[in-house]
Amino acid sequence: MSDIETNVSEEQHVDGDEILDVTIIEDVEEPVVESAFDRAGRWYIVHTFAGHEQKVIGALNNIIKSRELSDSIYEIYLPEEDVTEFKSGKKVTVSKRMFPSYLLIRCEPDPEIFYVIGSTPGVTGFVGAEKTRPTALTRREVDNIIRPHVEGVEQPVAKRRMPTHEFEVNDTVQIKTGPFATFSGHVAEINEDQLKVKVLVDIFGRETPVELDFTQVTKL
Repeated sequence: MSDIETNVSEEQHVDGDEILDVTIIEDVEEPVVESAFDRAGRWYIVHTFAGHEQKVIGALNNIIKSRELSDSIYEIYLPEEDVTEFKSGKKVTVSKRMFPSYLLIRCEPDPEIFYVIGSTPGVTGFVGAEKTRPTALTRREVDNIIRPHVEGVEQPVAKRRMPTHEFEVNDTVQIKTGPFATFSGHVAEINEDQLKVKVLVDIFGRETPVELDFTQVTKL
């Protein structure tokens, strides 16, 4: 028995003359998920005049500071996303408004605070059934716009929309690079998933389909 007792590992214990295996289950900590919904106050959507989002943000920040309302109006959020566009035959990534003319504001559900926000220059009103009592966003709505932060995990990038481009079927285009450079033709197909166009090019008197990247052609 002495030999057995001295060789028993931390995962075994002796019961009489038998060695019993003991499964050690370690507690695995669940990652901490931080949702913007859980922050103080409630989230509301505010509508602004077209192109006045930044002006409204600046005006509201001045009001919050001058009236000392930082304990009632907590946060102003302008949803943006990266969008790939093609300009002059070049692919560029730019930040664009996810919801033009709309802002998300986190504040206390107080009629006086609603009045302050609603009367800010450039604001046309809240999104909701009643002007004095706007409809607050649900957790799901907030999380769909402001992605929850998971501790130890990089924040996911906002889902990109399909890249915008300047081409349409039947457009006349000129090829800029490759073996068919300087040739012109008509757009037959547009493949936005692969960022390609199929151009019908007149080669030796016959229309031949040539598949090209968006960046290889330019409209005439």
